[in-house]
Amino acid sequence: MVKGRFAPSPTGRMHLGNVFCALLSWLSAKSQGGEWLLRIEDLDPQRSRREYADQLMSDLEWLGLTWDNTPVWQSNRGEIYEHYLQKLRELHLIYPCFCTRADIMATQAPHESDGRVVYKGTCRPKGGALAEEPTTPATLRMMVQDAVIPFCDGHYGRHDINLTEHCGDYIVRRKDGAWAYQLAVVVDDALMGVTEIVRGRDLLLSSPQQIHLRRVLFADDPSVPSDLHFFHHPLLCNTQGLRLCKRDKAMDLEYLRANGTSPQAVTGRLAHLAGLIPEPVPLRPETLLKDFSRGKVPTEDIIV
Repeated sequence: MVKGRFAPSPTGRMHLGNVFCALLSWLSAKSQGGEWLLRIEDLDPQRSRREYADQLMSDLEWLGLTWDNTPVWQSNRGEIYEHYLQKLRELHLIYPCFCTRADIMATQAPHESDGRVVYKGTCRPKGGALAEEPTTPATLRMMVQDAVIPFCDGHYGRHDINLTEHCGDYIVRRKDGAWAYQLAVVVDDALMGVTEIVRGRDLLLSSPQQIHLRRVLFADDPSVPSDLHFFHHPLLCNTQGLRLCKRDKAMDLEYLRANGTSPQAVTGRLAHLAGLIPEPVPLRPETLLKDFSRGKVPTEDIIV
């Protein structure tokens, strides 16, 4: 069975960009007769709030984007993440890193101006001998090999990514003890039985890291789906060409609901932006299921 998921972070009210992702993810799973799961990614203790999570679930129900099964809360899954971190320890694939961001930025080549930060392996143990568990707080990094990770995105096509050149050894637990996104998302997608991931193209190049870690942790686990399909979509942007964020108040659900916008109007507007209908007429999400096609969605970012 197809299992999709929507995995928002409860750090503020959802905006139209978040809902665009939720709608496309819901339509993709439901149009195939599958399940749509909800995961609350509340890993950041400084920014995540229970009231934001309650609001986003209320907003999804208001829109008619109902989920299957009980929502998964990442903040309740620390013991699970620790179990898989221990597996990485036993495989001798993680090590402590004491570099500051300034240290890392000082190693970047002048031409690396696309926003990526590539870790150069400053703290990686030499000669394959792993350092002991640190007695002072440290970031934990996952070793990557100088190998290409190929994957095919259902919307943006094939990519062949060398992890050493793309990101280097990546973080699996932060210095403050918080779980890193890459570890948590890989473990949760595997254990929840997720078979397809629909999300914004800003996360497209997180895919090879997640594929890499999934292979390390779950290659021999028959209970985990062997096939995981990625479908990234364009971002909704404001008139300055910047992707929508929680600061774009006129685009968030609190503003829209308070000003009398109907859920059908929101869905119709987003369906039109996605290329699913010719005009932004009010409608319910289920009316889009029969003729839904990811091929109708544009590849370029969309100004709203």
